[in-house]
Amino acid sequence: MAQLLHLVTHSLYSNADIFVRELVSNASDACDKLRFEATNDDSLYENDGELKIRIAVDEDAKTITFTDNGIGMNEADTIENLGTIAKSGTKAFLDKLSESQKQDGQLIGQFGVGFYSGFIVADTITVESRKAGEPADKGVRWVSDGTGSFTVETINKAERGTAITLHLKEEYSAGEDNYLDRGKIKRLVNKYSDHISLPIQMRKEVWQEDVADDSDDSEENSAPSGGEMVLTDEWETINKASALWTRSASEIEDDEYVDFYKNITYDMDAPLTWTHNRVEGRVQYTQLLYIPKKAPMDLYTREQQHGLKLYVKRVFIMDDAEQLLPMYLRFVKGVIDSADLPLNVSRELLQESRDVKSIRDGNARRVLTMLAGLANSEDSDKQEKFAQFYSEFGDVIKEGLGEDMGNQERIAKLLRYATSTNDKVVTSFEDYKARMKDGQKAIYYLTADNLAAAKNSPQLELFKKKGIEVILMTSRVDEWAMNFLTQFDETPLQNIAKGAVDLGDLQDDEEKAEAEKAQETMKPVVDKLKTTLGDRAKDVKVSTRLVDSPACLVVGEGELSPQMIQMLQQMGQEVPESKPTLEVNPDHPLIQKLESSEQFDDLAQVIFDQALLADGGQLEDPAAYLKRVNELLMK
Repeated sequence: MAQLLHLVTHSLYSNADIFVRELVSNASDACDKLRFEATNDDSLYENDGELKIRIAVDEDAKTITFTDNGIGMNEADTIENLGTIAKSGTKAFLDKLSESQKQDGQLIGQFGVGFYSGFIVADTITVESRKAGEPADKGVRWVSDGTGSFTVETINKAERGTAITLHLKEEYSAGEDNYLDRGKIKRLVNKYSDHISLPIQMRKEVWQEDVADDSDDSEENSAPSGGEMVLTDEWETINKASALWTRSASEIEDDEYVDFYKNITYDMDAPLTWTHNRVEGRVQYTQLLYIPKKAPMDLYTREQQHGLKLYVKRVFIMDDAEQLLPMYLRFVKGVIDSADLPLNVSRELLQESRDVKSIRDGNARRVLTMLAGLANSEDSDKQEKFAQFYSEFGDVIKEGLGEDMGNQERIAKLLRYATSTNDKVVTSFEDYKARMKDGQKAIYYLTADNLAAAKNSPQLELFKKKGIEVILMTSRVDEWAMNFLTQFDETPLQNIAKGAVDLGDLQDDEEKAEAEKAQETMKPVVDKLKTTLGDRAKDVKVSTRLVDSPACLVVGEGELSPQMIQMLQQMGQEVPESKPTLEVNPDHPLIQKLESSEQFDDLAQVIFDQALLADGGQLEDPAAYLKRVNELLMK
């Protein structure tokens, strides 16, 4: 038990300041429980309906005390909740509710090991509590030094609620880590708990000047020599007691936005950008949405929890409300506060709610608009931010082409690629269209495993010869995503590795005539290749797209490419059988040599295998390929 406590307090909580946030959150939680219970039994308020949290510092005793007038605990509660590591009193509270009440209980936050964060800074913790509705002589005192044992005794406690007193360790009661510094405690409350709707109070300090000594008539001794800060009996609220997102954006400093982001995400880095809006309409809600600077490690683990924090009228409902964002925006963090959703909303109800769908659509549009603002800005700082965003989250955004048809055009405008004329991933579809040749009727693109493979693809040869720019897509998600995007701004998109290449007005009559002549001349070779390759190839044709390479593989429109087949197989999915078409270059010496070659069969198989490798595919029998190549090299 001692080792486990050590692990909890030194590994789970690496930042000592966290204990303030956790204990204030627990106090707020206890008040929420009382408010919930009192809906059925108003007497639990005991004529004290003003819920609050107080923090008291005693420099002489070297203690900090967190007091709330919430639901409180009796002896059984303290033994069950405080005496068991990671036992969530809130969770047990919810378990007792009937099925219908559980939905209402969703508003109660759940805190498990948070209480034990106090042992980071304290060598002993004393808890004094009395449960609301029970007599004063049923109070309880729970004491532990954090080594695995505790004592419990019955006490008289006039006020309901809980007081948690931390007896600070020596290293946390002096120097830089002095938590007896009231100013430090106030700063931590403002940083971590400013949005708690309950007032968080500390005793007010005032400056008291020294009073002159009237008994001494000398001028030197009659003048006051200074003063000091003294505590009064008055309690002052040190938090704004209003959620950050409920304040006007014009009143909030950037530092406040950043601190709030770090508080809700535990991200050490500041966010890349954010947007804060109040949405009016059929559904009213406030959105505070952040784009992180870096992608999390589990970004591509789609089962990982994601989503926004959901509040209803400033009452916390749940973390990770994934229904408030489409999956392709799962990296977005932030808060949604709705004025229309019921307090008893559950995850199941969120999935069925029309209001939630409206909020999700609004959030998606807002995020895409925010990103478009960065992408289209002439400000270099914003352009740099967009470039950083795209390097971290560009591939995830592409998923939206297939998941969010309503915003497909917005998403397409954000995408950036390398091209056959520029290796940097900076070209948008709009940029490409602006550079299209006269007479070009399609946006040409090519998918490949990486940039080198794309730039050296045989499919590019004709386009390079004619000086036609081609977009190079090298992400694993590209080919899947492009199945859903067939045009951009009324211009069709064409994968140059699929189907026939029709350059239209970019191809002159002489070239077309030569292509038709080659079809006739190469017919015997083509027919023989079909026979030799058998079911390896769907068809064999004379190519109009090749310049330097002897052959390439082409798949039909709507068919799976070798890269897509390979990706699906790696994901463990069954892939329908798909055969490519082999296109041969009639002007290449190797193809011209085929007809008279005594090794026609071996040479045909090698040409097919090389075309497969150039297209990013995998050989079914690498050993057979090497054997054929070696035999051809020796002759």
